[in-house]
Amino acid sequence: MDVLTENFSLYGEGFLGTLELTVYASALALVLGFVMAAFRVAPVGSFRVFGTVWVTILRNTPLTLLFFAVMLGLPRFGLVLPFELFAVLALGCYTSAFICEALRSGINTVPVGQGEAARSLGMSFTQTLGTVVLPQAFRSVIPPIGSTLIALAKNSAIAGAFSVTELLGTYKTLSELGYNIIWTFVWIAVGYLIITLSISAVFNVMEKRWGVAR
Repeated sequence: MDVLTENFSLYGEGFLGTLELTVYASALALVLGFVMAAFRVAPVGSFRVFGTVWVTILRNTPLTLLFFAVMLGLPRFGLVLPFELFAVLALGCYTSAFICEALRSGINTVPVGQGEAARSLGMSFTQTLGTVVLPQAFRSVIPPIGSTLIALAKNSAIAGAFSVTELLGTYKTLSELGYNIIWTFVWIAVGYLIITLSISAVFNVMEKRWGVAR
């Protein structure tokens, strides 16, 4: 317990850093994921191509490489932001590809006839997607989206290598201070468990309330 009690503020700072990264990157990933899922099923060919390219590139690019591209590449084009925002951008964009595919799989479970019926009533593509298709698709994709956001929380550990304050990075300071490395990582693991189990609990509640009965 000495490792935790004597360095509670350090652990707390790292925990809050990871929590902020998770919350902000999750929000970005959900928004971008929704937009890209809409692009993937849009009747406009150029939108479908853009969505497909977005998903294909990001799903097949190592997250660490994406961090390097964002942290070191964007400043060369004049975009200078705090490292925390760069980390949110990298995590959010990367995760959005997986959110997109989860939503698209849910959209594909909705019978085609429902979309056709909506269009026969004069509804636009946006109206059909927003009021008919997505509400039904959402019910079936709650578990995979929850799992994806849990993975995002754990992936945030990469940000520590780019001067971003987060939980895993606390081990460097504690190691330099001579604390037992095993107990250092035990308390880091506890911090990640608190975050991931909280996300899991939220999505379990959502699944019980809105999920598809099996």
